[in-house]
Amino acid sequence: MATTSDIRNGLCIRYNNDIYKIIEFLHVKPGKGPAFVRTKMKSVTNGKVLDNTFSAGHKLEDVRVETHKFQFLYHDGEFYHFMNTEDYTQIRLLEAALDRPDLMKEGEVVTVIINTEDNMPLSVEMPASVILEVTHTEPGVKGNTATNATKPATVETGAEVNVPLFINEGDKIKIETEKGTYKERVKE
Repeated sequence: MATTSDIRNGLCIRYNNDIYKIIEFLHVKPGKGPAFVRTKMKSVTNGKVLDNTFSAGHKLEDVRVETHKFQFLYHDGEFYHFMNTEDYTQIRLLEAALDRPDLMKEGEVVTVIINTEDNMPLSVEMPASVILEVTHTEPGVKGNTATNATKPATVETGAEVNVPLFINEGDKIKIETEKGTYKERVKE
C-alpha cells in the first residue's frame, strides 16, 4: 500500500477497478483546512484521463511494475508492434497504451512498463526528445519575423508540430515528446 506522499509521475495505482498511471500531480497545503493532492491520471486500459483529488494520508493500492527496453517495429493500423531488446520477444499494444504514438518512428527504443502480477504491458514511455525530419512545411516569408512566429510543419512520422519560420523541408528537428513541441534544429 502507498500513501499520497508516495505519489509521483509514472506511479501506477489501482483505482475504481482499473489501473491508472499518474501523469501530473500537485501537493496542496491550503492555509485553512487539511492538505490534499490534486492528480491527473491516465487509464492504461482505455487511455481516458481522469482528474482526482486525494486527501493527505489517503491509502492507495499501488501496482508493482517492471520496465523493459523495447524497439518499435511497425504499426499495422490497429496495433503497435514492439520487440524486447534483450530476449527478442514481441508484443503488440493498442494506441491507448501509448502517450505520443505520432512521434514514434520505426526502430525507436522505448521503455515499456509491465505489470509484474500478470506480465501485461501497461504503458509505453518515450525518450525525453526525438529527432525527426521535416517532410512538409510552407516556406517562411522574408520580413515576416515577428517575435516567436511559428508555422505548422509535418514530420516523417506524420505528426504536425509548430516550428519557427526558418525551418525548411529536409531539416532535422528535436521534438520534446511530453508536450509534442519543437525544441531545436539539429545540425548534421
